[in-house]
Amino acid sequence: MLRLDFLKTILITPFINKIMSTNALKQLETVLPPSKKMPALFLGHGSPMNAIEENEFVTGFKNIATKLPTPTAILCVSAHWETNGTMITAMKQPKTIHDFGGFPKELFAVEYPAPGKPELAKEISELPTSQKILLDTNWGLDHGTWSVIKHLYPLANIPVLQLSLNYKYTPQQHADLAKQLNSLRYKGVLIVGSGNLVHNLGLVAWDKLNQPDYGYDWAIKVNQEIKKAITENNSAELIKIPNKDKEFKLAIPTPEHYLPILYAMALREKSDELTFFNDKALGGSLTMTSIVLT
Repeated sequence: MLRLDFLKTILITPFINKIMSTNALKQLETVLPPSKKMPALFLGHGSPMNAIEENEFVTGFKNIATKLPTPTAILCVSAHWETNGTMITAMKQPKTIHDFGGFPKELFAVEYPAPGKPELAKEISELPTSQKILLDTNWGLDHGTWSVIKHLYPLANIPVLQLSLNYKYTPQQHADLAKQLNSLRYKGVLIVGSGNLVHNLGLVAWDKLNQPDYGYDWAIKVNQEIKKAITENNSAELIKIPNKDKEFKLAIPTPEHYLPILYAMALREKSDELTFFNDKALGGSLTMTSIVLT
């Protein structure tokens, strides 16, 4: 490349990127008008039984719902949808997925018939993100989404879309993608990460599930370390946590339940107020800690 051509490239490219970004946001306005900034959430979803039980965690979800504005749409990043590539649901009527086994028939009978919003999914897929977002018409709403969203919006009258977790991405790549979705908060979209900060089903003390706030020492320690990084808005530390050793490997044996917190925290702005709720351990090796950014 000639020197003059090179100079033209480095001088013009930033302007082209800005124009592309502006155009994409203008396209988004054709689907959703501008709004005041929406909150962002991370929900410790725990057992699917939370969908049909009345307990302190369900009460926590319902209480936080009273403080939320009514969104034009909900975008949920659930621990239970991992894909090769990043997908977004793009059907008019997403099905309720019962992706679990061994639970009462009453749980399998639950339906959450929230509509989808294919035109919004298409617009999101066209946002100027560094990582391609592909449209999906096969998935639906898994229990990481509907078992908690149903307590926030029980009428199921708000369009719900799911964004998958690309299992090939590093934690840093997940955080980077989340940052590029922040403009949705100004289009009336409530973005929700759904997982658990500490999640090791293999070590659950099933006989102590009814014992209030019961957690192993390592589970409580890791949860506190994660909360400290969240409180300090230390994104670098949050990104490193899944790769730490010893107690952290016990608390996060696989990353899918932890990664949704990176999506919520990557959306955090200086003006956001951080609130913890449902901040308790469960069954030794789980924590239900949840956050809301407003």
